[in-house]
Amino acid sequence: MTTTNPFLIIGGKGKTGRRVAEQLDARGVPYRLASRSSEQRFDWYDESTWSPTIAGIDTAYLAPPVGPTGLAQAGRFIQQAAAEGLRRVVLLSGRGVGSPGRDFAVYESSVELENSVRASGADWTIVRPAWFAQNFSEDFLFDYVLGGEIRLAAGDGGEAWIDTNDVGDVMAAALLDERHTGETYSLSGPRTLTLAEVAAELSTVTGRQVKYVDLEPEEFVAELVSYGQTLEDAESVRDLFAVIRHHRSEYVSEGVQEVLGRAPRDFADWARETAKTGVWSV
Repeated sequence: MTTTNPFLIIGGKGKTGRRVAEQLDARGVPYRLASRSSEQRFDWYDESTWSPTIAGIDTAYLAPPVGPTGLAQAGRFIQQAAAEGLRRVVLLSGRGVGSPGRDFAVYESSVELENSVRASGADWTIVRPAWFAQNFSEDFLFDYVLGGEIRLAAGDGGEAWIDTNDVGDVMAAALLDERHTGETYSLSGPRTLTLAEVAAELSTVTGRQVKYVDLEPEEFVAELVSYGQTLEDAESVRDLFAVIRHHRSEYVSEGVQEVLGRAPRDFADWARETAKTGVWSV
């Protein structure tokens, strides 16, 4: 690290941003959180908030919003930020972006965002993690676990679920060590699990019956919209799970080992330790 300016964390209250902030706190590194509720308000869809957020920032961690519209806004933001003096950016992307067979709008938009980052003129590192294990304890899948049914359109495909703490560790390393500049890392856990296997692991550690219910893709979209998601966001989530459904995510990535020099945490270990917190004992 060569700067004394604070780091910018966009998405600092999210699953990865919060963990990046914890890593920087532990090292005594100053940072600025940016969100619609932060002291310096930041909104992806209000471009008047961008320049004040960027002012005085050398290095940024960027966790973009969901959906093609949000990803396009993130691309415009990074271009403006670089023009206004941002020197380095670490981007949260998604595993499989740019790979053959990712023929969905959300993946095409992610490719465009990555290209915007590379073309921005700023130094960059791109991190592409698998689906987060913490989706089952901190995000919309949490309610499914409590309800006893994980209702998704993922078929019988597998995913190498990753502990978000491993992602946060990688992101912090990328921010603090410029040797990661120009690198793209794919991250995953050490093995793949189907949603039925995930449900079985969660049943074991929670003491409650959890089963996987395989929905048809459009049925899944309709349920998400009924829960309050926009149609665009619901279709983006459907397309992300379609990659699992079509068995395109059944592989392990070595990025955690490459960056941290250690193996990623196994889903079963994560689930057992998370259960001890009482999060599913509602």
